[in-house]
Amino acid sequence: MTRRSDAPVEACVVLCTCPDEEVALRIASTLVEQGLAACVNRVAGVESIYRWEGKIERDREELLVIKTTAARYDALEACIRETHPYDVPEVIALPIERGSRDYLAWIGDSVE
Repeated sequence: MTRRSDAPVEACVVLCTCPDEEVALRIASTLVEQGLAACVNRVAGVESIYRWEGKIERDREELLVIKTTAARYDALEACIRETHPYDVPEVIALPIERGSRDYLAWIGDSVE
């Protein structure tokens, strides 16, 4: 892996749940192909219990764990909103406070 820069990167992890494998793979692939994410991990078999329209719901979903830069978050969120079937998709960004310098540099180099 070759790095373009040793400068610190303001990176974040974005969480997004999807209704099934097909949607999860489509969103993950689109984010990486468009340079909005360096990497997306797909976690199958997540069970979500949540309140929706006044009722408690329970569904099997897939969780995407997306690594990107803070600078590209807005574009990444817009892409998810365009491609996601939910009325209100989960899109939650968590800042990466610390991490391997090389890995964070790779995120910065991989996201366009």
